[in-house]
Amino acid sequence: MNGSVRVGHVLGVPLRMHWSVPVLIVLLAYGLGHQTLPAWAPGRTSAVYALASAVGAVLLMGSLLLHEAAHAVTARKKGVSVEDVTLWALGGLTKMGRPRTAGVAFWVAVVGPLTSLVIGGVAVGAGIGAHALIGWGVPAAVLIWLGWANLLLGVFNLLPAAPLDGGRVVQAVIWWRTGDRDRAERAAGRSGQVLGAVLIAFGWISFLRGNNGGLWISLIGLFMMIIANAERQRAGVNTALRGVRVDDAMSAPVASGADWLTVGRFIDEVAAHSRHSVMPLLDFEGRPSGAVQLRTLAAVPAEARETQRVRDVATPLSRCTVAEPGELLSEVLERARPGGGGMPVLVVDHGQLMGIVTMHDVTRLFQLHGLGITTAPPESTRP
Repeated sequence: MNGSVRVGHVLGVPLRMHWSVPVLIVLLAYGLGHQTLPAWAPGRTSAVYALASAVGAVLLMGSLLLHEAAHAVTARKKGVSVEDVTLWALGGLTKMGRPRTAGVAFWVAVVGPLTSLVIGGVAVGAGIGAHALIGWGVPAAVLIWLGWANLLLGVFNLLPAAPLDGGRVVQAVIWWRTGDRDRAERAAGRSGQVLGAVLIAFGWISFLRGNNGGLWISLIGLFMMIIANAERQRAGVNTALRGVRVDDAMSAPVASGADWLTVGRFIDEVAAHSRHSVMPLLDFEGRPSGAVQLRTLAAVPAEARETQRVRDVATPLSRCTVAEPGELLSEVLERARPGGGGMPVLVVDHGQLMGIVTMHDVTRLFQLHGLGITTAPPESTRP
């Protein structure tokens, strides 16, 4: 997600945080320390309220992590690859591969809200228990607040609109009923756009009536609309690429060069005559060994270009996306996401380079589909 930074790992999965999370935590902690706790447990000092609100905010962050960890763990157990987890205003997003069946998609989606509901129930129960043991006070109030926050998060995420988990559940059900996954994704995305518009309107009206929190509701609605629109577009691309093989989309022939050449020779002999911004490399036996981008070559200092080998600045084959000509393009593109090998795709058959697939090739196929042309003959194209 744009606007997020990597902050660590959770269960071995890269963890990213969107800028909206610190803002949300600060707002929640402020409301807890200045409004909720003074009203629920009056008579304490400002320091006590500040400390309790900080603890509550940290516990809430931990519960958001558990919510997303539940998605990640379930996905991995079901054989779905997990790329990263991003915390944001609505809780989090777990970027993963596409589940193979509607049943897997359902369980991966529903486990997050269920986790939040369980945490909420446990926290409320712990708050009630603390009240029974030590009397009503700040600890019990924080636990009750944490419980209700998680219950609200769980219920909100069950709303039937993408990118909320409830939208994923609806998507899985429609997929199961119709057998059409792309149709289900479009329906979930459409519901997300509608709910996002409703939140924007509600938040704006609330702000005009004097509730500053309305701006935050509108911002959440805007996030939802943006992500839901992106998911609808992705579903449209998947529909356009249904049944398309890699060799239907690849650019061939493609300019390639020996990986033992110096950067200077490679620029003069290969890059200067290539029609692509990414060029495959071949080893001594003529087999693909990686790929190098024009911008990477440009970053090599002029004084080093005559001594540095191009393979030293290239992306090795092990980190490239490689596909066979007969593979389905939609499945290969799943592997070619930024967390995988990325684009372009090197098309290799029995160890020999056949061509590449660039984003330009994919876009061209999508545009041809819009014109009613369902197949695209291979040809050399410019990325």
